[in-house]
Amino acid sequence: MKILFVEDDAMNRRVVRDMLDVAGAAMVEADSAEAGLQRIEEGDYDLVLLDLRMPGMDGFEVIRRVRARDDAKRTLPIVVVTADTAIDLTQRCIAAGADEVLFKPVAMDALFDAIGRIVAGRAGGDLIF
Repeated sequence: MKILFVEDDAMNRRVVRDMLDVAGAAMVEADSAEAGLQRIEEGDYDLVLLDLRMPGMDGFEVIRRVRARDDAKRTLPIVVVTADTAIDLTQRCIAAGADEVLFKPVAMDALFDAIGRIVAGRAGGDLIF
């Protein structure tokens, strides 16, 4: 599995990379929303982990741009990873086009559960990540 993590904080990227290494997943990093969109344009990913609050462009705009594409990448699974605790945030992310929302600090079991739900949903079965 190849995962893109769009996150401006290097320590957060390192923690998630360590978690994904345990599962044998390959992680590509992008340190800004703009870099994330460029990686999506140039590469193929099974899933995007996306921070919401980044300098310049926020995660909502990234979601909007991915969902507005006119190719297969518009259905790329997106898991928001955020420290924002607004009451309606999960609903806003899902309404914007995110598939899942995780809150920082991300627990390994929560990350793997979210990825597993997406993989199972895409495969139409009960796959476990």
